[in-house]
Amino acid sequence: MESATIKKWTLFFIGILCAIIIADALSNIIVSAAGIVGWSKFLANFVLYAAFFFAILYTMEKIFHIEFFGFRRE
Repeated sequence: MESATIKKWTLFFIGILCAIIIADALSNIIVSAAGIVGWSKFLANFVLYAAFFFAILYTMEKIFHIEFFGFRRE
């Protein structure tokens, strides 16, 4: 396997892992601070997590000039 391929996959997994950790922390902080409980807590946490996750990936793509999923390819 080429060095560039290994670097690309390593960067991909590290980026995804960072986005997961940051999105989870942010969504938990916001939901806990709002005092939401029960099913609405689950739903709010899920929606916030998804929004933060994709926002973080988009930000990483813009800052580091990398492409995670290749949606812009034609």
